[in-house]
Parts: sequence; C-alpha cells; structure tokens
Amino acid sequence: MTTRRHLLISATALGAATALPALAQAVDRPNPMPDDLRRALERDATAPVLGNPDGNITLTEFFDYNCEFCRGMVGTVQQLISSDPQLRVVYREWPVFGEGSEFAARASLASLRQEKYWAFHAALMAMKDRAAEASVMRVARQIGLDTTRLRADMDRPEVGEHIEGSIRLADHMGLMGTPSFIAGDEGVFGKMSLTEMQDLVARARKTLGVG
Repeated sequence: MTTRRHLLISATALGAATALPALAQAVDRPNPMPDDLRRALERDATAPVLGNPDGNITLTEFFDYNCEFCRGMVGTVQQLISSDPQLRVVYREWPVFGEGSEFAARASLASLRQEKYWAFHAALMAMKDRAAEASVMRVARQIGLDTTRLRADMDRPEVGEHIEGSIRLADHMGLMGTPSFIAGDEGVFGKMSLTEMQDLVARARKTLGVG
C-alpha cells in the first residue's frame, strides 16, 4: 500500500450516531476533535512516548509489528523527531495482523518495565521475518531483556488496557489500517515522506494555534 489518503471522517461517515466525531479539516475546523478524544489519543498513561515529552504538538502513530509499511516508516519518524525538538510522538500498539502481532505488542509494552522499550521496538521493526512468539522472544534475548519477567509482565492489566484502547480508538475514528498518523484534527493513512510528515505536523500546529 503506497497510496495515502487523508482521514476526514465525521460521525455520519462512520454510520453511527454515537460515534465520536474523529478528524476535522485542518483549516476551518468545522468539526474539531473533542477534548476527550484528544486526551485519549495523546495523554494515555499506558502509551509509550518518544521525542520531547513536554513538546508543544503531539503526533500519534497506530502501528503493527507485522506491517511492512510501519517497518519502513521507523527511520522517517526518527528523522522527524530529530528535526523537531518540540514534537511528542505517542505510540499506539494496534495489532491487526493476527496472533503474532498481538504477542509482539504485548511483549513490547511489557518491556517498558525494564526500560528497554525503544531498543526492543526498533529491533522488532528491523526483523526480516514475521513477528511471532519465537522471533519476538529471540529478539528479546538479543537485546538483553529478562524474558521470564517479560512474559509475566505481558499479562499486566495496563498492557491489555493499552491494546483494547487502541482498538476502541481506531474503531471510533474509522481508521483504515496501519500505519495511521494523527496530529491536530487530521490523520493520514499509509507511508509518508519526511516532508509530508513535517507538513502534517505544521498543519496541526497551525490548527491548534501553537508555536
């Protein structure tokens, strides 16, 4: 999937009167993102944060370790963070490619308790083979994680809460798949260049009136 499309989705488009209005056009903001939805996207205590935790704008990424396009975006996101000292990036583990993806997501979130999430995340994204129990645990050993503790921590409540929260958020917003990037009132689905990501963040700053 190389085609990108902006997600300009309203409750009507989702076909559900109770659905939260998700993403609005960045210029006019006729239907701005509700505050509770923004808090859920950007301030969830279970979600890993990269970049400046006190930055003035937040980019949220929904991803899956078995998504080849997510793997291809790792370097671009790192470049974006390096180029923007005021950017917060929130990671939403959204395992949509089956059992192996869910195992990888649980293991990755569990690694937060050993303070090795970023090393583990990058190593999982760099794998050539599919993320599954055997390959994920092999990578865990390679980066020095205590795998016994990791397996125990995979069952902690906050791990399940994060994944279930990602599923609910994606459903509310009608996200099409991974990777999906959300900033301001706008989302983009699919592979993006560094310039396109910088433009998305710039539009979000303009929309929200931040420096």
